[in-house]
Amino acid sequence: MLRNRMVIIGGIALALLAAGCDNANTGEGDPRIPTVNGVGGPTTTSSSAATTEPSPTPSSNPSPEQPAPPPPAKDKPAGDPNECKVADLTLSLGGGDAAAGTRYRELRFTNSGQRTCVIQGFPGVSFVAGEDGHQVGEPAYRDGTKGPAITLRPGQTAFAPVGFAQIANYDPAVCRPTEVRGLRVYPPHEYDSMFLAAPGTGCAGDLPGHQLLVRTVQ
Repeated sequence: MLRNRMVIIGGIALALLAAGCDNANTGEGDPRIPTVNGVGGPTTTSSSAATTEPSPTPSSNPSPEQPAPPPPAKDKPAGDPNECKVADLTLSLGGGDAAAGTRYRELRFTNSGQRTCVIQGFPGVSFVAGEDGHQVGEPAYRDGTKGPAITLRPGQTAFAPVGFAQIANYDPAVCRPTEVRGLRVYPPHEYDSMFLAAPGTGCAGDLPGHQLLVRTVQ
């Protein structure tokens, strides 16, 4: 009897040991082993990896709250001291030709100073009106290419052709005809202007073309 009991107890112990080995190999039924995507299996998680976020990568592009600084301003080139200035010049209007609804006249620059100076390029030209000399319409459109430098000795004259459109060719509702006193003229490369009396009519409206054209000094 005792011998049979020992055999039975030994068999039960071996069965329990085998079952424990199967659970250790498969991982099934052990609540300490997490599942990933519904698949049972051991998972190793480092506490430092779970709590530490990666450091942000520096970016060369600024955030919207921190806009990029503006580029450095370019140095303004120094003007040629030999260029003709307002103080050196006297303005006048010469004759010209008419073509395709535009009349051309010579805007003349005479060196009335005591020194020889150089003039080159396009003058700025616009109609002005009223006692305050306010501008009427768009300034003259630059037609053609910049010409060579011209040396003016005292008493000599250069000119730039200026085209005046026939105002009557425009719809009055678009043109908005306005009486003008004359022209505001900026000699090439100058920041100071000159006034040339030339009473007439200009367009204050937004035209489909150009009421004034100017070509390079010649």
